[in-house]
Parts: sequence; C-alpha cells; structure tokens
Amino acid sequence: MADTDNQQGKRFPLFPKLIATSFGFGFLPVAPGTWGAVFAVLIWLPLYMLASPGAILAGTAAGALFFAVAGTWASSVAERYWGKDPVIACVDETVGQLIAMLPLYCVPGEYWWEILISLALFRFFDIFKPLGIRSLEKLPGGYGMMADDVLAAIYSCVILLVLNHFIL
Repeated sequence: MADTDNQQGKRFPLFPKLIATSFGFGFLPVAPGTWGAVFAVLIWLPLYMLASPGAILAGTAAGALFFAVAGTWASSVAERYWGKDPVIACVDETVGQLIAMLPLYCVPGEYWWEILISLALFRFFDIFKPLGIRSLEKLPGGYGMMADDVLAAIYSCVILLVLNHFIL
C-alpha cells in the first residue's frame, strides 16, 4: 500500500497508521483481519493470566472502548489514504476480538480453549457476515468499518455465554 493519498501526495501520519493497522499487525501477510484479532489475544493474555476476574472484565472493556474510539478515527483516516475499508486497517478486528473475549473474565485459566473458540467464532461472523452484520458496513468511514465487527463480536459473546452456561 502506498503511503500517499490523492490529495496533494501527503504522507499517511504515523500515529493513525499504527492504530489503524493494530500496531503493524495489518501489514503481516495473508489474512490481516485474523492478525488483528490475534493482536487482541496477545495483548489480552497477560491480563487473563495475572488479574482477578473483575480486573479482567474492566481491562478488557476499557481496551475495547479505547481501541473502538481510536480505531474508528484512525480507520476514517486510513480510508482517505488507502480507499474504502482497506484490509490492512485491522483495528476493527482487534476491537471485535476484545469484545468477543468479554465473557471469558469468569472462565478459569484451565479453560484456555475458550480463547480459541472466541477467536474462531468472531472470525466466522466477521468473515461470513450473517444476520445483518454486512448491512453495518454501509455506515460512513470508520463507523462502518467498526460497526460490523462489533456486531460480529456480540454474536460471538452470546454463543460463548450459552456455551459457558451449559459446559461450565
């Protein structure tokens, strides 16, 4: 991807580029959206392994909120440089994965496989976009990029909560 846009050839500023690409994970080859979700898991794991359930829930929610606000802004900037919903702008997947992991705050560490289920569910909903997810992409700028992933994450949360109710 070029670092310039069509408006006087200006360079893409570093800070929104870092946020939009989940600190460069979007530049990794093959499936940048999955890399954005993996970035969320990687930054979340220390919290999951070391914190109390309340701190896990609060930290996960705070991280999702931070990346949602900063990511919506950075994604709007990215669209000016890279076009509509560029694949390397994967902060929306980072936000979605953080939201998808919200139900895991109360799951003991030995149930690590739920992290993988969370990732698989979120990516399924994000890729195939069933149940109205695709329609949210029509929102303007970074809002459309972010909204479909938030809804995909909510569907993932609901399924994880149901699984936790019947399995744990």
